[in-house]
Amino acid sequence: MTQVLPAGSLDGKVALVTGSSRGIGADTVRIFAQAGADVVINFRNKAPRAEKLATQLRELGGRVLTVGADLTDPASVAAMFDSVGAEFGRLDILVLNASGGMESGMAEDYALRLNRDAQVGALKAAEPLMGEGSRVVFVTSHQAHFIRTTPTMPEYEAVATSKRAGEDALRELIPGLAQKGIGFTVVSGDMIEGTITAKLLERMNPDAIAGRRESAGKLYNVAEFAAEVAQAALDPVPADNTRLVGDVSDFAAE
Repeated sequence: MTQVLPAGSLDGKVALVTGSSRGIGADTVRIFAQAGADVVINFRNKAPRAEKLATQLRELGGRVLTVGADLTDPASVAAMFDSVGAEFGRLDILVLNASGGMESGMAEDYALRLNRDAQVGALKAAEPLMGEGSRVVFVTSHQAHFIRTTPTMPEYEAVATSKRAGEDALRELIPGLAQKGIGFTVVSGDMIEGTITAKLLERMNPDAIAGRRESAGKLYNVAEFAAEVAQAALDPVPADNTRLVGDVSDFAAE
């Protein structure tokens, strides 16, 4: 993987990415480690995969902590940030990457609990560790960000509406974060090639991703989008707290 952020640009910083044992989260946490940060890999139930990634990242010279936590369980989230506090004493970058809602066998309100309530809960639990100059990045999709004005495919609608509800709830916290000098940026991308969500959508609707690719002209892959997410943690916070990745001409702004 090529160097995305300047070498040493995150020396002395601590970064946690939720859902970072694979996919966009894993690539994002790797970029942070390459830039000199100490990192926290969070996973729900894939401990061996998280430990394998941690072993690779430790070779870069920084400290790496792996913490299993179910983000929908407040006690589990509190324990995760207690571990971060005990290990590092601080947190400079929080990337809220983990999401879901298309899994089978989950309760009817699971998408809302994970994509809204758990995101707010994680940020509030992290906040005491975060000081002046620290950053929060919330990862979402154009299909969710623009759901109020642009309908999405039926298979994704529950996820999209719950992620937009999460974004709205997090945005309400911006004034309080700003008072403490904590920056907040939403990073929104189109469907990303190779993610679990894309694979699940293709299983339900074989034309879903191909249709988006044709309409957008290009879809980002996992590594390309992770680079945008990581960059958002370093770049100045946009005036509207929003970083739109890729083409948005098919989506109507509110």
